[in-house]
Amino acid sequence: MFDKLKSVEIRYDDLNELLSDAKIIAQQSEYQKYAKEQSDLTPIVKRFKDLKKIVQQLEDSKKILEEEKDPEMLEMAEEDLAQVTIEKQKAESDLKLLLLPKDPRDERNVIVEIRAGTGGEEAALFSTDLFRMYSRYAEEKKWQVEILSSNLTGKGGFKEVIFNITGKGVYSKLKYEGGTHRVQRVPDTESQGRIHTSAVTVAILPEVEDVDIKINPSDIKIDVYRASGPGGQSVNTTDSAVRLTFVPTGMIVTCQDEKSQHKNREKAMKVLRARLYDEEQKKAHDEQDSERKQQVGSGDRSERIRTYNYPQERVTDHRIGLTLHKLSAIMEGAMEEVIDALTLHFQSEALKGND
Repeated sequence: MFDKLKSVEIRYDDLNELLSDAKIIAQQSEYQKYAKEQSDLTPIVKRFKDLKKIVQQLEDSKKILEEEKDPEMLEMAEEDLAQVTIEKQKAESDLKLLLLPKDPRDERNVIVEIRAGTGGEEAALFSTDLFRMYSRYAEEKKWQVEILSSNLTGKGGFKEVIFNITGKGVYSKLKYEGGTHRVQRVPDTESQGRIHTSAVTVAILPEVEDVDIKINPSDIKIDVYRASGPGGQSVNTTDSAVRLTFVPTGMIVTCQDEKSQHKNREKAMKVLRARLYDEEQKKAHDEQDSERKQQVGSGDRSERIRTYNYPQERVTDHRIGLTLHKLSAIMEGAMEEVIDALTLHFQSEALKGND
């Protein structure tokens, strides 16, 4: 690891020189490329400098222990040695994490798809609760949320809602949210106070640009129709709703939230690109099933990554065995503790794979 850190430090110094070169400064695209690389290396170099200081302190403490005769000085040196040893282990652990290959998608915006699974109207209402939870979390992070497509039930629940979250590092924070979310609570419609279990599926797709995936326009069938709301009532009087069908696979995306056919088509294309990119990533990594299928499963109650138990005010993430008795706060967007725990777990797993 030390050799790798030295090479990173050398590259960092080279970048500093490049960024002060007038020729590079004049070439905006080159300058931005080098500036981003330097920014990515900065935390590694900073922590490496910390480690080198700590190693020097460790050697100084050991030298004192070898040469010092005074009992008080020896006791102080032993205490210093113990403290510095802990600091060294922490710095090395930090650097291992910093040296892990970055997920190139981490800084991307995401498209979130929430669908009601088992549980009928109650599942649809919980879909709305999850949408609110992610929206509140996004608000705390100063991110922007835009609904791309939605399908409401008569009681205000979402059979399906697809939305865009844009901001800094969105995918890095939300990428572990994909899967089946199970809720246990007494529905408003339950007259006898019995607890019901319902399930909702969540898919997290990194947003992609045209450069990420090429789509042949002739592969897309476009249908327009009149948008309608719950109960079949007309939302508007023009054919503004859009249905895109990707002919090679039969994949369908619909959007009817905007009054403008152009805007609905634009949003539907955004979702289609993300889904097709997801499929390409699956093939590139030679997975047995698509990332979407791995994430969302079938929407059955038994397939779950997380359970929200309202009577006990409890949220449990089954992948890492984390249980928190603060459901109300989490549903209002206070998700950082859960997200940080998931990130730490999966980073630790990645470190094991690199050992």
